[in-house]
Amino acid sequence: MRRALLLAALLALATVRAGATVVLRDDGGHTHRLAAPPQRIVSLLPSLTESVCALGACDRLVGVDRYANWPEAVNRLPRLGGLEDAQVERIVALRPDVVLAARSARVVDRLRGLGLAVVVLDSETHADVRRTLQGLAQLLGRPEAGDRLWAAIEADLHAAAARVPAGWRGRRVYFEVASDPYAAGAASFIGQTLDRLGLGNVVPAAQGPFPKLNPEAVVRARPDVVMASARALRDMPGRPGWDGLAALQPVAGRPGRACGFEPAVYELVIRPGPRMGEAAHAIAACLAGLPPAP
Repeated sequence: MRRALLLAALLALATVRAGATVVLRDDGGHTHRLAAPPQRIVSLLPSLTESVCALGACDRLVGVDRYANWPEAVNRLPRLGGLEDAQVERIVALRPDVVLAARSARVVDRLRGLGLAVVVLDSETHADVRRTLQGLAQLLGRPEAGDRLWAAIEADLHAAAARVPAGWRGRRVYFEVASDPYAAGAASFIGQTLDRLGLGNVVPAAQGPFPKLNPEAVVRARPDVVMASARALRDMPGRPGWDGLAALQPVAGRPGRACGFEPAVYELVIRPGPRMGEAAHAIAACLAGLPPAP
């Protein structure tokens, strides 16, 4: 009798799982209907890889893009290229139930043409990140996990804001995401994190999330603090006119009012995903270590 009851329970659980249809509309306007939550996932964007793992489904990943590096477990997975050069044949050979990608990935249409379910998700703002996490949680069959993860991010944002020295509140930041230069504007998820920390932005929301700027415009904006990768920050004084930026000048023999993030921390800050609260703490920690605001 005990064996019969156990078998019946297992059959009932299998029936529930098999019938757990998943319906999700992605950021490209495609509606996906899956007979069950996917068990084999390829992720072609580091932030999406991190999100899948943070939602408790890292074991379902069978392949990732070349830049994915968190959590440590993903470093053992096959590397399948990037936005411009994803390796189609290797992706198909992995027999994924679903492929996660950005809309800008060149491979999306080709993979769909080969019959794969490709879910495209983009996150440029905090609202986008929340929607992406909730959508992935739904896709994974764990809808409640998305809300829990977002609540944890919110708690970290609130705690990080409390760490920012009062003298830096309201000060304007230039946050560089590429040396062309491209900046994180007020409309971006980075800009919104800065806002939550009580900081301003030299790039108004009207210019879009990540606009390319005229280098002279940055000089004219006279940011109170500059944030970038450590490498980019080291190169900035060599740009025409940038050696005069007050934020880059040494203060009392110490580095200027600038945050140069080392690679691991910089990746943390520029990825829109489950570690966004940690990123806020990294920014707050840098500000707390700077000379007082002028």
